Amino acid sequence: MSAGKVIVYGGKGALGSTILEFFKKQNFWTLSIDISANDQADVNVQVNSEATWVEQEKAILEKVGAAVNGQVDGIFCVAGGWAGGDAANEDFIKNSDLMWKQSVWSSSIAARIAAKHLKEGGVLQLTGAAPAVAGTPGMIGYGMAKAAVHQLVKSLSANGSGLPKDTTVFALLPVTLDTPMNRKWMPKADFATWTSMTWVAEQLYKWVGGSSRPESGSLLKLTTVNNETTIENQ
Repeated sequence: MSAGKVIVYGGKGALGSTILEFFKKQNFWTLSIDISANDQADVNVQVNSEATWVEQEKAILEKVGAAVNGQVDGIFCVAGGWAGGDAANEDFIKNSDLMWKQSVWSSSIAARIAAKHLKEGGVLQLTGAAPAVAGTPGMIGYGMAKAAVHQLVKSLSANGSGLPKDTTVFALLPVTLDTPMNRKWMPKADFATWTSMTWVAEQLYKWVGGSSRPESGSLLKLTTVNNETTIENQ
């Protein structure tokens, strides 16, 4: 018998895979939602990236509903990506469209899953970005999408949002995560200022268990100095 059930939206990405594998080691049943399957997951729901927002929602809800027997303890949405560009950039709208799809579509569908399948007192985690609390002139589309996720968290944490009773919903706002891709593109950076993905998974596991949870509606900035990470509500 499993210790609990969690859904990882973006479960094939670097952070999603780390979270999913961590919960598997704690004897949790896991479901991954992503474009590609994660072989470590108990169940995979694969997303058609060519489908519309509404089509993705319909397909994902149907597949998750068929797979989940009962309610889940936590839903973690760590899907996303990055693209730069100011308003003068020829790819400004193209990149903004991509950022919206990767961050806002996934977060909104995760909220729909939570409304249907998260247990009372469960955890819904979305992913924002620390720079998006202010202006992001060199990456406007990215900042715009992440700011929308921040607003979604505030709305979902308010009364009448449609989430189950006593849900804790929050966003993690990492500065820089220590991922293989980040190391590839920034090989000379100070890795001691990057946040460990395993540390993130540990915090989520602790919070799903009910220990020292953040206040619902929190935007949690993750800052790492000398390999020590602190959490600050924005």
